[in-house]
Amino acid sequence: MDPPGSAQAPAGDPEPRPAGNWGAPGRAHAPSPPPAPPVSGLQDLDTLAVVGTGTFGRVHLVKEKAAKHFFALKVMSIPDVIRLKQEQHVHNEKSVLKEVSHPFLIKLFWTCHDARFLYMLMEYVPGGELFSYLRSRGRFPATSGLFYSAEIVCALQYLHSRDIVYRDLKPENILLDREGHIKLTDFGFAKKLVDRTWTLCGTPEYLAPEVIQSKGHGRAVDWWALGILVFEMLSGFPPFFDDNPFGIYQKILAGRIDFPRHLDFSAKDLIKKLLVVDRTRRLGNMKNGAEDVKRHRWFRAVDWDSVPQRKLKVGPTSRRRCRGLRSPVVPALWQGEAGGRAVSAQPGQPSNLATSMSPERQRRLGRPLSVKAAGLIPSP
Repeated sequence: MDPPGSAQAPAGDPEPRPAGNWGAPGRAHAPSPPPAPPVSGLQDLDTLAVVGTGTFGRVHLVKEKAAKHFFALKVMSIPDVIRLKQEQHVHNEKSVLKEVSHPFLIKLFWTCHDARFLYMLMEYVPGGELFSYLRSRGRFPATSGLFYSAEIVCALQYLHSRDIVYRDLKPENILLDREGHIKLTDFGFAKKLVDRTWTLCGTPEYLAPEVIQSKGHGRAVDWWALGILVFEMLSGFPPFFDDNPFGIYQKILAGRIDFPRHLDFSAKDLIKKLLVVDRTRRLGNMKNGAEDVKRHRWFRAVDWDSVPQRKLKVGPTSRRRCRGLRSPVVPALWQGEAGGRAVSAQPGQPSNLATSMSPERQRRLGRPLSVKAAGLIPSP
């Protein structure tokens, strides 16, 4: 794959590409309503490094030549997108990112294309993936898990209010900014819908039962995935794991959860209510929607008005229980807070995150933690 800075405009019509307006070859097409585009096109960017890879594309760290600002450039191979029949997912990602604007969602600046590649210029989030820190820590302390979960709840509530289902919540798709706040990324599986959809997509450990059973699914799958994520953040491994996806699916449908001893009652209760096989009784998918999740006792110390403002603080009535509940700035995750030690295995449970994951997730364990850690960009 050629570096994005070397892309040339084709002499004739481009090759077939996913449906939708991707802008003129080599020139930026600003989404509508457009954020102020930081640069006008590929010619204004220098490529520094590859920060992510996928089946049919890469994410590059790029720098604006004039102002020295950093951005993430997602580069997707048009032939590979078409060969793998991912046109609709690529189109969905662009459409959703054009529509949304929220402090906990990645921002899209513009898109363009040339004869071989599709390009999406997005904000660069220097903290790297939550997955990397979870892998290093073993598991998170309850205060950090509560902080991240509160911000994710607000992000999901916003998406659902716009009839968008995310469908790919997992630690790999949660980025941390300079202050430790989350940014959901990778909207390839996101979809705008009114009722249900039947597409089988997602990560095996995070699939909801209705997706596996092809019964049609909607916003409830995001609340199921939140239950899996809370369990994994607090335990260091997902609740349903096996050596192959089919074994994972069988355990998901059985619905049996073995909790580690260190989890408190309120955390277990939240997870149980999110991981209800019957989606009509699943927390977050009932009459009051996300408000039911927010009112759960595990979140009782959270001032929900402050969360979207990125000002989450400790409530005075729960100061001892939630001591340290704050923006867990990225460097603080390496400072040995309580809960950061390696997880000791109980009978029938994995000893760490690596052994609990399906092979496709285990293959990612050798990746660098972040470009920031490698010294490619200045510290804040």
